[in-house]
Amino acid sequence: MLHTFKRGIHPHDGKELSRDEPIRDILPGETLIYPMSQHIGAPAVPCVNIGDHVLIGTKIAEPGSFVSCPIHSSVSGEVVSIGPAMTLKGEPETCITIKNDNAYEVLPSGVEGRDVSSMDSASILAAIRDAGIVGLGGAGFPMHVKLGVKDPTTIDYLIVNGSECEPYLTSDYRLMLEESDKLMRGVSYLLRLFPKAKALIGIENNKPDCIEKLSGMVGEGIEVCPLLAKYPQGGERMLIYALTGRKLNVSMLPAQVGCVVVNVASVIAATEALEDGRPLTRKVMTITGDGVNQPSNVRAYIGDSYRHVLEESGGFKGTPGKVISGGPMMGISMFTLDIPVVKTSASILAFEKDPVAQKDMSPCIRCGACMRACPEGLIPQHLALLSDRNKFEEFEKCGGMECIECGCCAFVCPAKRPLVQSMRYGRRETGALQRARKAAAAEKGGKN
Repeated sequence: MLHTFKRGIHPHDGKELSRDEPIRDILPGETLIYPMSQHIGAPAVPCVNIGDHVLIGTKIAEPGSFVSCPIHSSVSGEVVSIGPAMTLKGEPETCITIKNDNAYEVLPSGVEGRDVSSMDSASILAAIRDAGIVGLGGAGFPMHVKLGVKDPTTIDYLIVNGSECEPYLTSDYRLMLEESDKLMRGVSYLLRLFPKAKALIGIENNKPDCIEKLSGMVGEGIEVCPLLAKYPQGGERMLIYALTGRKLNVSMLPAQVGCVVVNVASVIAATEALEDGRPLTRKVMTITGDGVNQPSNVRAYIGDSYRHVLEESGGFKGTPGKVISGGPMMGISMFTLDIPVVKTSASILAFEKDPVAQKDMSPCIRCGACMRACPEGLIPQHLALLSDRNKFEEFEKCGGMECIECGCCAFVCPAKRPLVQSMRYGRRETGALQRARKAAAAEKGGKN
């Protein structure tokens, strides 16, 4: 049986370009830049000074709050600056810059080869926190926060997301094939946090070799669950519904329906942290699209520039029409390659021509295609109209905050309306209104 969710779309996946390319290690450039904000939550706080010598694994920034993560140097070298630098967000933010000495000296962790079976839950969560691991398949929620639920006995399912539903991306696919032992050990380690839970590894059926390989390795309490290849199958809400039939909305956390969801790359990073005390300093990325010379999967150094990673991967064929960080559905269009790789960087996707720019927008014809595709069951064209007209209270009442910005609506829209951009604007402004109402209510309550 193939598990799935309601609605969604079937875009061309483009995975044939890089799926057969094994992960290749590449060395970084001369200068590495580490933004303090690399995940959901509070930015990290620098804990080194200009002129300090660091090694691979040296902690260079402390967590800024409980919902935050430390950042570690991925090279050995000298801290040369601490201050604003441009990032993928399109604006400068506080960054630590390190000059690579090309010696690649590693800071000993002191726990190499430790027996994870002797660690209790608090020690497991602490090791994951200290390694700076975040969700590597999405927005980058700190992993120790996601796993550290208040009552672990309420968790029925540890869901491991191996769907990789974004078109063109193949890094998780290669990790499942090449580092399957680490993945399965990691799943077993994480299961120890939840005494009543079963692990479900969800993999789309366009990866039959992964399904077959991992199915032959499962241990007690672990099941590989084939998923129908459909976008956005890997979305947290979609995946939970597909595998358990349980539903949640924007105001709920997965733990409230007895689930915890983790990405395969995050599980592998957790294995390395638990067994060897290895912090998160490198990230597997897919370099692909018809605009690159050599589609590939590479293990890049966090802090290295996108430009250097691309050059080490074969470069562009010519001048691309569009370059995206991430997948074509939810990725970010890039205006420069001179920005740093961060923990959540997934790919460099280059197209010879910009398929969006080639098509002109026209008026909405009320065809309902967006509604039939929306995995949240919303009416995107109506919500987009409310957003464009700044009717945010009505936007909220009509369920606009339930949008996950997956892009299904814009993909199927025959009029090529910028539905996702309108929805994103509406959600941002409505969120600001909600926070203002909450602050006003708190202030009123305080006066009483």
